[in-house]
Amino acid sequence: MDIILVPGFWLDASSWDEVTPPLVAAGHRVLPLTLPGLEAADAPRAGIGLRDHIDAVVAAVDSIGGPVVLVGHSGGGAIIHGAVDGRPDKVVRAVYVDSGPLAEGGVISDELPAEGDEIPLPPWDGFEDADLVDLGEELRAAFRARAIPQPRGVAQDQQHLHDQRRYDVPATVIACEFPSAMLTQWIAAGHPYVVELARIHDVEYVDLPTGHWPQFTRPAALGAAILAAVDR
Repeated sequence: MDIILVPGFWLDASSWDEVTPPLVAAGHRVLPLTLPGLEAADAPRAGIGLRDHIDAVVAAVDSIGGPVVLVGHSGGGAIIHGAVDGRPDKVVRAVYVDSGPLAEGGVISDELPAEGDEIPLPPWDGFEDADLVDLGEELRAAFRARAIPQPRGVAQDQQHLHDQRRYDVPATVIACEFPSAMLTQWIAAGHPYVVELARIHDVEYVDLPTGHWPQFTRPAALGAAILAAVDR
């Protein structure tokens, strides 16, 4: 199976390096993406929006031609959902890593502090404690050293969706910061955070207790969870 890996904010393709070995060992082909504006710290980010990142994932799907699994971490969840909407006949499963699908008209985050056309990685005290579970000082330093400013438009642009067949694509949610029990409670209560997730016909939940960056804090376990989802 071809597996496209989409990183979250401030990260490039290399952020998946410690996650991919079990996928490759199982015979799958992995394609970690570096999205537009994340090529380097000094890459141009003006004018890059959410649709540009979705289009980059759709182009990767089209380049493969056959069926694919999409994996998206954090803000990458909104991006792969846009790609599922664009190619519902080619995506056989969407895997949301501490993330979920973003509904029509939603934005990934309009609260992150921007500097011109970009959003630098904020100070650690700008995150919730639950985000930072298992992310010790050494991992924090390594993350900050590799962090690339995020294009502002990707965080603030509205999601636009068109194809109801996106709800037929099976999904796996790998729940880290917010456990699956909380997500299902939110769905039952009609919480707006999970309104799009509630519409997907086939969703499985896998708990991976850690903070918001399991590719750094529990990479082997994350790789195993993705592998199990792909094999289904």
